[in-house]
Amino acid sequence: MQVSLLDLKGQYAQIKDEVLKEINQVCESQMFILGEKVEKLEKEIASYCECKYACGVSSGSDALIIALMAEGIGCGDEVITTPFSFFATAGAIVRVGATPVFVDIDPRVFNINADLIEEKITKKTKAIMPVHLFGQSADMGKIMEIANKHNLIVVEDAAQAIGSEYEGKRIGSLGHYGCFSFFPSKNLGAFGDGGIVTTNCEERFKKLKIFRNHGAEPKYYHKFVGGNFRLDALQAVILSVKLKHLDKWTTDRQKNAADYRAMFAKSKIGDKVLLPMKAEYRTRHIYNQFSLLVENGKRDFLKKALNDAKIGSDVYYPVPLHLQECFKELGYKKGDLPVSEETALKILSLPIYPESTVEQREYVVSTIEKALI
Repeated sequence: MQVSLLDLKGQYAQIKDEVLKEINQVCESQMFILGEKVEKLEKEIASYCECKYACGVSSGSDALIIALMAEGIGCGDEVITTPFSFFATAGAIVRVGATPVFVDIDPRVFNINADLIEEKITKKTKAIMPVHLFGQSADMGKIMEIANKHNLIVVEDAAQAIGSEYEGKRIGSLGHYGCFSFFPSKNLGAFGDGGIVTTNCEERFKKLKIFRNHGAEPKYYHKFVGGNFRLDALQAVILSVKLKHLDKWTTDRQKNAADYRAMFAKSKIGDKVLLPMKAEYRTRHIYNQFSLLVENGKRDFLKKALNDAKIGSDVYYPVPLHLQECFKELGYKKGDLPVSEETALKILSLPIYPESTVEQREYVVSTIEKALI
């Protein structure tokens, strides 16, 4: 049996006719940049995320950048974030000229440890950028309390978390900005790059729209220096089609996660792996990834065993951001953020995409059992 880490072909087969119909309409119109199709998606995403506004942009990475730009965050400013995330989280901060300040993570939820944030705040701190990693919310209640106390902007990195919830409220509606990615592997993925920024503030929304189009308002009159952060109409119509199916796909991912938990509970693996934990605060976990911790230094051994059995897996993420070579001038060293560093040595993500089968999950668990017992 072969089990891919992700297989989008099955998903495409379900929606192919509708997607091609929408793509053909865009091709016939020859209206490819922004326009009514993008505006339609923006309204749909705003409604889905329980926000007032959404601004379509060119990628999840650019969503983070444009949010920081709109707030005037740049040289001399600090932004507090997590070291355990995809590179774009810290990359966006550096690209606007600001400095990332890393705070260690909760060892079982993998998100920033909100209890450690306040001690990192200085006079230079302008924002907090929590990441809702793998589809589970960070502790937004504590984070917003700290931000309000210190008058800080909160930019939610929700790249992996569309549809996730914190205490019954949708991610992307809690901070000042919510930044989402539509990279093809995300739960809501485009046929290329794409992203969106949500906000509940009309003035911020207007500014985002100006910044995504080189800072021009009106055309050829530039009040700001923005960028080319525009979302294509082709991606917008594809995402509008997929959005109709997203809650069903999320339910399937949640069921697959429950299957894994039941199968591991019946196995002999015991404490050799630790399954992902749901946070103590009430969340809706959408399982962009199902990431477990492999104990006793056997993560790489297990990954090879899975590969030999034709089972896809991956390590998200092998090197915490504070130890990346490009950030060495920030002065961090090994041991500074021990939970993130230990997690990077143990974590391994398994296939959990909606179209995967019970038989495939049984094969995954039995293969892990054979490898570790």
